[in-house]
Amino acid sequence: MPPQNLMPEPPATLLPENTPAVEALKTEDPADVARKWPDFPAAWAALSAKALEGGDDVAAYAYARTGYHRALDQLRKNGWRGHGPVPWSHKPNRGFLTSLYRLSVAAAQIGEADEAARCAQFLRDSDPSAADALSSIG
Repeated sequence: MPPQNLMPEPPATLLPENTPAVEALKTEDPADVARKWPDFPAAWAALSAKALEGGDDVAAYAYARTGYHRALDQLRKNGWRGHGPVPWSHKPNRGFLTSLYRLSVAAAQIGEADEAARCAQFLRDSDPSAADALSSIG
C-alpha cells in the first residue's frame, strides 16, 4: 500500500477576474495589453507564444518568465502559500497556468532541461487537467 498523506491539501487558489484585460486580449496586440495591464499574465503568455511562433526562443522565455512571476505575485496576494491546487477550471487562473506551460516549453527550447522539467511538474501539481489541456495546444 502506498504511503498516505495525512496532511490536508490547502484550498484551491482562485485569482480574481480582470475583465477589461480579458476582453482587450481578444482584439488587441498582446504587447498593448501587457502595457496597459502589466500584471496580467495571460498577455505575457500570449507574447511568449507569439515569440515562439516567430522563432525567437529567448524572447519567448523572457515573456513567459515575466508572466509566471507576475502571476506568482497575484497567487500570493490571494492566499497561495507555495503549494496547492490552482484549478484550470477557474478561468482567471489560466494566465498563470499558461505562463507556466509556456515557460516550460521555452526553457526546453533554450536548453534549460531541468527548468523545463520543474515547470512541467509544477503545472501538473497545480492542476493535471491544465497540463493535459495545454499540451494539446503545443
